Amino acid sequence: MNEAFSDPAGGAPLHVLEVIGNAIVGGMETWVERFIERMPRSQFSFTALCPTEGPFAERLRAQGVEVFIVPMADDPSWTSIQTTIALVNARGIDLLHAHLPRAHVLAGIAGRLTGRPVLATVHGRQLQMLDLEVYRTLGSHLSVVCRPSYFSALGLGVSPERLSCDTNGVDTAVFRPQRPATSALRAALGLAPQTPLIGFVGRLSPEKGPEVFVRACLLLQQRQAQAHCVVAGEGPMLAELLRLSEQLGLTQRLHFLGLREDMAALYNELDVVVSSSHSEAMPLALMEAMASGLPIVATRVGGVPELVEHGVTGWLVAPGDFNDIAGRCAVLASDPELRRRMGSHGRQRATERFDLGDGAARVGRLIRRLVNSARCGPEEYGLPAPWVDQHKERA
Repeated sequence: MNEAFSDPAGGAPLHVLEVIGNAIVGGMETWVERFIERMPRSQFSFTALCPTEGPFAERLRAQGVEVFIVPMADDPSWTSIQTTIALVNARGIDLLHAHLPRAHVLAGIAGRLTGRPVLATVHGRQLQMLDLEVYRTLGSHLSVVCRPSYFSALGLGVSPERLSCDTNGVDTAVFRPQRPATSALRAALGLAPQTPLIGFVGRLSPEKGPEVFVRACLLLQQRQAQAHCVVAGEGPMLAELLRLSEQLGLTQRLHFLGLREDMAALYNELDVVVSSSHSEAMPLALMEAMASGLPIVATRVGGVPELVEHGVTGWLVAPGDFNDIAGRCAVLASDPELRRRMGSHGRQRATERFDLGDGAARVGRLIRRLVNSARCGPEEYGLPAPWVDQHKERA
């Protein structure tokens, strides 16, 4: 048993209801899957609420998680609320763990009506208004994933007693340097075995800035003629990016790979990973790339500077600066030893600071603390009483 989760009372496993506001393939969903996978079943059991059926729900079921489909909206229907309340009571749920604002609304209402504590993990750079409203009205606990998000929440008036910073993590045993003897990706693309490959990994949506990466690829072509670029991911901007690539004459140098299920292997085919995001918290793709021993070129946004040590594990650039991205990538593409050195430092940083086991353990301890507070009285665990308890004497 993992000592980080040891329960001196030796009681039954805590039953956590994961309320998940999206069911796409993305960083949040991946984190939920890996978190559940890492939690010892002697200590925790899980049920999940998802807004739709799909591959994500099926992967949760493959882990032995019972999954229910419940519509989620900013203003949830009575049917969704009633279903969640009935599920909490019927399954003996100890805590509701919400991901994304709509899930937080539903979990907050159901948690208050059933007397269960609610934890909301905020995966983005800043609190959304819905998250803040649920916190203020229903007394949930907020967990953010990077220090800029933590101080932003404090600035919005969130109490330190109901706020924690629990950094995302990466499975450093799965994502590790393991370069293949021959490159299947280069062969599939018709490229020479030594062709430098610069990769963008992520959802193709506006906040990720994939159009910045495409423009950087145009300049990279002019500065490092041997390098090629690849995009791994899907999203609403795909058609726009394909048109832009054609307009810029990049169809032979920029390759769209679509959604990949073999990410650990794919990272080991790449030489550099770029994050061109306009907004980020703690991007999982960068953690995976660093754990895989790759140098990073990333925009200086959100929690990214906590991940990338400028000049050591890669370089940080200004948001939208495709010229700087291209220049940094050109240097790395032409210098294998620099890539190796920066990648080695990145691997060390990922294993020492961002290992998934450590992050899961922190969230597990927080869940146990919140449940114990609800059961035994908040004062014993250093937590404030809920709003209703604090004000019931005024009625």
